[in-house]
Amino acid sequence: MSTPVLEVEQLTKRYPKLTALDSVSLSIPAGEIFALLGPNGAGKTTLIATVCGTAKKTSGRIRLFGIDLDTDPLTPRYDVGLVPQEVNFDPFFSVRESLRIQQGYYGRPRDDARIDEVLSALNLLSKAESQTRALSGGMKRRLLIAKALVHRPKLVFLDEPTAGVDVELRRDLWNYVRTLRAQGTTVVLTTHYLEEAEELADRVGIIDRGKLLLVESKTTLMKRLGERHLEVSFANAIPEIPVGALHPQAKLSEDNKSFRYLERHDGPPAATLLAALYAANLPITDVAIKPARLEDILLHVLHNSGLAPEAKP
Repeated sequence: MSTPVLEVEQLTKRYPKLTALDSVSLSIPAGEIFALLGPNGAGKTTLIATVCGTAKKTSGRIRLFGIDLDTDPLTPRYDVGLVPQEVNFDPFFSVRESLRIQQGYYGRPRDDARIDEVLSALNLLSKAESQTRALSGGMKRRLLIAKALVHRPKLVFLDEPTAGVDVELRRDLWNYVRTLRAQGTTVVLTTHYLEEAEELADRVGIIDRGKLLLVESKTTLMKRLGERHLEVSFANAIPEIPVGALHPQAKLSEDNKSFRYLERHDGPPAATLLAALYAANLPITDVAIKPARLEDILLHVLHNSGLAPEAKP
C-alpha cells in the first residue's frame, strides 16, 4: 500500500477564544482530488495553513509524503504548492520574473519551458512580460495559480481558487486540475462553488466549527444522501395518484395539477413512478427532473451534525 501524500492525526489548533481545528484526522492518497467543504470559519483555511507552515498547530501530527513535520518541517514542504485566497505578490516584477523567483524559492533550477507550459495552460502567455501590477483581477488570480504550480509540486492546495473570477478561468482551471491529476499530482480543493466540487472531486470532506464531520467518496455520498426531484404537470386536475405511483414521498399539488416525488437511495427510481403515470394515460404536459446536488447534501450534513450552536458574544 502506497504512502499517503498527506496524513493528519488528531490535529488541533486553538486560539484564546476559538478552537479552529478540533482533533481532525485525515489521510489523502496520491493522485486524488479531495474537496474540503464547509461554511466560512469552519477550519478549512486553518487546516491548510498548518500543513503549509503559515500557522502553528496546537497539537496533533502532520505527515507529508510519509515525513513527520515535527522531525523535518522543511524538506517535504518543497513539494507543496498553495493558491491562497488573497492576491499577494510583488507588483514590480514581470509575470515571468515572478515565476522564476518562485522556482528559486522552492529550490528548483531555472526552467523557462515549465514557466511557458504553466502560462499557456492558464492563458497567461501573452502577459509573460507584463508587470504584475498591470494585470486585471482575473489575470492576477491566474498568476497566483501559476505560482503555486510552477515548481511541479506533488501536492497542491487550491484555497477558493476561483472566487470572484470569470467563467472562462473557472473552466480553464477545471481542465488543468484534471491534467494535474492525470500526471499524478494530488489536489486539495476548498470552494464555495459546489458545482466545482461536483465536477472535480474524487472524495469529499465536510468540516464545521473545526470538526471533520464526514469523509466519503463523492459518488457514494451522492447516492447515499442525494435526492432527485421529479415533477410532472398535467393539463387538468387528476382525481388521485395511480396505484403504481403511490409512495410516501410522492404527492399531488393542492390543485391536483402536478405530481411531485422525492427520490432517495432507499426508494424506487423516479422512472418507475413516471412509467406508472404514463401507463394510467394521464394528461401529462411536462416532466422535469432535478438531479441530486452536492449543495443540498452539504446543507443536510451541516444541519444534522449535532454540533451545539456557537455562543453569542
